[in-house]
Amino acid sequence: MTCQTTAHPLRPFNQLAHPREVIRQFTPNWFAVVMGTGVLALALPQAMPALAGVGEALWWLAIGLFVLFCVLYGARWVLFFDEARRIFAHSTVSMFFGTIPMALATLLNGALAFGLARFGDGLLPWVEALWWLDVALALLCGVAIPFLMFTRQEHSIDQMTAVWLLPVVAAEVAAASGGLLAVHLDDAARQFQVLITSYVLWAVSLPVAFSILTILILRMALHKLPPAHMAASSWLALGPIGTGALGMLLLGGDAPAIFAANGLAGFGEIARGLGLIAGIVLWGCGFWWLLTAVLITLRHLHQGMPFNLGWWGFTFPLGVYALATLKLAVWLKLGFFQTLGGVLVLALIGMWSVVAWRTVCGAWRGELFVSPCIADCGRKKG
Repeated sequence: MTCQTTAHPLRPFNQLAHPREVIRQFTPNWFAVVMGTGVLALALPQAMPALAGVGEALWWLAIGLFVLFCVLYGARWVLFFDEARRIFAHSTVSMFFGTIPMALATLLNGALAFGLARFGDGLLPWVEALWWLDVALALLCGVAIPFLMFTRQEHSIDQMTAVWLLPVVAAEVAAASGGLLAVHLDDAARQFQVLITSYVLWAVSLPVAFSILTILILRMALHKLPPAHMAASSWLALGPIGTGALGMLLLGGDAPAIFAANGLAGFGEIARGLGLIAGIVLWGCGFWWLLTAVLITLRHLHQGMPFNLGWWGFTFPLGVYALATLKLAVWLKLGFFQTLGGVLVLALIGMWSVVAWRTVCGAWRGELFVSPCIADCGRKKG
C-alpha cells in the first residue's frame, strides 16, 4: 500500500490551505484513534501472549497520540474559540466528546496491564486519581450532551445513527476500568468505593444505551441503513453491549473478595453469579449485533464506502467484544470462546492495520482535518 497524493506528494498537509488548519479543523473524532489502538494493545497479550511486547508498544503509541490530540484540541479552543464552541450545537460532532474519557480509560487499563510491571506500584496512585477524573468526565458527557440534544440541537429519527451512543457509553467504559483497578488497591475501603462506583456507572450507562439501540432498530426499519459515509457507525452498537458484558464479568470477579473484606461476604457471591449471567446474556445480544454489523458493512462495501475517521468505529467495539469473549473463556473454560476470541482479535488486527494506514495517509495529506461545524456554518452563509 502507498500513500497517493495529487500534488506535492512529499509535502505534508498539501490538501490544506495552511498548516494551521490542522488546529482549526481539529475535532474530538480523533480520540477514537486512541480508543482503537488502546483496545488492540489490551487484546493482543490476552489472545496471543507472545505479542505482549507489541501490545505494550501500541499502548505507548496510544499515550503519545492522546497527548498530541489533547494539545491540538486545546490549542483550537485557545486560538479559534468562536469556531470551537460551535460543536455544542452540532448534532453529530458533539457526540464525539464521549471519545475523550473513553480514550483515557483505555490508557489507564493499559497502565495496569503494562505500566505496573515496568514502573512498579508507585504508578497506582496516579492511575487511581486519573480514574476518578475519567469518572467525572464520563458523567459530564453522559448528562450534558443528551441535555444539549434536548435543548439546543436539531435531530430527527431519519438522520439518527449509532453515534448517539458515544456520550452515554463513556460511563460504562469507566465502570469496566474500575473493575480492573479495584483489585490493585491495597485498602479495602478504597476497593469498595471503586467497586460500588463502577456498578453505579454501569447502571447509569447501559439502560440508556439500550434505549438508544431500541430507537436505532426502529430507525433502520423505517428509514433503512445510514448513508455510506456513516457506515462504520453500525459497529458502535456492539460497543455498549460488549463493554457491558466485560464490565459485569470484571466486577463480578472482584466482588467476592472486596465484599468479604467489607463485611458483606454473602453479597459478593451473589454479585459474582449475577456478573456471569449478565455477561453471558449481553454477549449473546452482542453476537446478534456483530452479525448484523457484518451484513450492513458488506452491503455498504458493495455499494461504495468512502474512508473517513468514522472507520475507527470498526475497532473499539470489536475490541471490547473480543475482550468479553476471552474473559468468558477464562470463566467457563470452554474452547469455543477461546477460539472465537482469538478469531475476533485477528479480525481486529486486520481492521486496525487497514484503518491506521489509511488514517496516516489521510492525515499526511491533511484531508482528514475537516470540522463539520465550520463546513456547515459556511454552507449556511453561502
